[in-house]
Amino acid sequence: MRCPHLLPWLVLPLALTLTTAGRGVAADVAKQGPDPVAEALAHAIIGPRQALADTTEHTSARIPRMPELTTLADWEAYAARTRAEVSRRVLFRGAAAAWRDAPARVEWLDTIEGGPGYHIRKLRYEALPGFWIPALLYQPDDLARRGKVPAVLNVNGHDPKGKAAEYKQLRCINLAKRGMLALNVEWLGMGQLRTEENRHDLIAHLDLCGTSGVAVHYLYMTRAVDLLLKLEHTDPARVAVTGLSGGGWQTITLGAFDTRLTLVNPVAGYSSFLTKFKEFSDLGDAEQTPVDLGTVTDYAVMTALVAPRPLLLTFNAKDDCCFAAGHALPPLVEAAGPVYRLYGKDGRLRTHVNNDPGTHNYLVDNRQALYRMLATHFFASDPTFDPKEIPSEGELKTAEQLNVPLPSDNASLHRLALKLSQALPRDPALHGEAAAARAWREDRRGRLFELVRAGRHEAHVASSTTETKGNVQTTFWRLKVGDFAVPLVELTRVGTASKGTTLLVADAGRAAATVPVKPLLDAGQRVLALDPFYIGEAKIGDHDDLFALLLATAGDRPLGVQATQIAAVARWARDARKAGPVSIVADGPRTSVMALVAAGIEPDAIASLELRGAPGSLKLMIAAKTPFADSPELFCFGLLEQFDIPQLVALAAPRRVVFVRSNAARPK
Repeated sequence: MRCPHLLPWLVLPLALTLTTAGRGVAADVAKQGPDPVAEALAHAIIGPRQALADTTEHTSARIPRMPELTTLADWEAYAARTRAEVSRRVLFRGAAAAWRDAPARVEWLDTIEGGPGYHIRKLRYEALPGFWIPALLYQPDDLARRGKVPAVLNVNGHDPKGKAAEYKQLRCINLAKRGMLALNVEWLGMGQLRTEENRHDLIAHLDLCGTSGVAVHYLYMTRAVDLLLKLEHTDPARVAVTGLSGGGWQTITLGAFDTRLTLVNPVAGYSSFLTKFKEFSDLGDAEQTPVDLGTVTDYAVMTALVAPRPLLLTFNAKDDCCFAAGHALPPLVEAAGPVYRLYGKDGRLRTHVNNDPGTHNYLVDNRQALYRMLATHFFASDPTFDPKEIPSEGELKTAEQLNVPLPSDNASLHRLALKLSQALPRDPALHGEAAAARAWREDRRGRLFELVRAGRHEAHVASSTTETKGNVQTTFWRLKVGDFAVPLVELTRVGTASKGTTLLVADAGRAAATVPVKPLLDAGQRVLALDPFYIGEAKIGDHDDLFALLLATAGDRPLGVQATQIAAVARWARDARKAGPVSIVADGPRTSVMALVAAGIEPDAIASLELRGAPGSLKLMIAAKTPFADSPELFCFGLLEQFDIPQLVALAAPRRVVFVRSNAARPK
């Protein structure tokens, strides 16, 4: 990959320097007695729980609640708007709209023997062009006699066995033996699709490119419904979907937004966003917390969107994974119940709580709850329908027997992101005189501000204390920027006139930043060591990447929160501390990008940038399949579509930007 620093169009009134930080770290570490700089940097200001409290309060306030609607017409208008908004603002942004509109192929392969009364047809279908999904259709032998029959889409959760999972096979077998079509589809990252290139967090790489990553999950589901409805013997009035865990998430998502489904049975698969803030076991993966979904709807509202169709909410009493019945179920029933009553269809909303074994499962008790639901709504006129499970363990197949051949060049989440990134960013080459460059920067500054959802907040002092140890004077500032507490340590050498002010941010947090701080102090700099959101003391201790997802689903961007804080502190230092324009030193790839974005949205208070260990391109994260959890803010939706590192550097012009290869310790 060509180094983006060498892009020919990056000829601007900009001082761009590359140096090497070859400091003697070992000598700097070796010291006698207490180190006042290290002690000051490690001093607690906001404490270990403040970032979590701020994030919870800030984000939960933005999650939509159930509307207070009193008429059926009002509800149906609201439901239609919600589905349309989710489609437009969440599911089908960027290339996903073209994927949705492209024709999808289905290829039927071998038929294998099942057991008494049914057989299994192997097939593969395209979720989107070039991305084939393996699937199995469990089909009764006597379809010609039966005519139109119910069809059930069976999705699976985070089970490495995928479509070969025993409990899923048994469910499909039982459905087929009862005269139904049972489609058993493979989920991304599971079973045959269980590869490093289909890790679920890689949808964040698609998000970075400005294309909805969750669209791949959604299209894999809706294409399966398309397939079922095109089968000769499918009764379109009797089409159900069900699944466990991640399959439960798929089930409620498909049930809420695809009204072709006529019966919906999620099993231990989801809870309200508001529940997740209290029950960390429910914090979901990237697809379960897609960017901006929480600006439009919540899972409690989505539960009500299933009305008036039959809905069975199955949860487990002692769930050892997530979504335990005691906390997950009540808010969903509370939201959906009034809507079912508006329709006069109270009986179509059912719940089932499993107590044996009560753990995370879709075993026989939960399966029989499904069969009872089907008996009521799909077989009401058939008195012979028996909801008791038909023992079929002897008919289970191995994964090899159920294997469906796939093309060697089958697409993957990783390949999709790589392909999308090739033409990005879409920003045209910058040419012309200084006036044109200024106009370019002004336009792009506004775009960047909106893209990262930056805030126009100022830094306010909540508290401060000052102490002097040895020749170091320290002030511990607790600032507030928007809804977030921001810890800042100000250090100066006693008896040394200040020659300037440097704002330091470091991936490892300020407590680990003694190596870059001391030379700055020795050079006469006033040092402001800041821990922005998600860094150092402002890091959420547990599940921090999952809270980054929650922040983004509610419409914010972690990168925007961080850049807003850095820019606000720079203005505060310039104005309240009379520091003049502030130089920024960023130590690490994450904080380097934060600093570049801060400079992009704040043209006046930031005088220069020194970036240690900055990435050459955001595309490198895609190429390396970098986990979302490693750098959650860098996967800002649509950032690469408009800005890569060279464009962000250009936006900092004409200020000086220095790139340094850093030897500083990286965060654990």
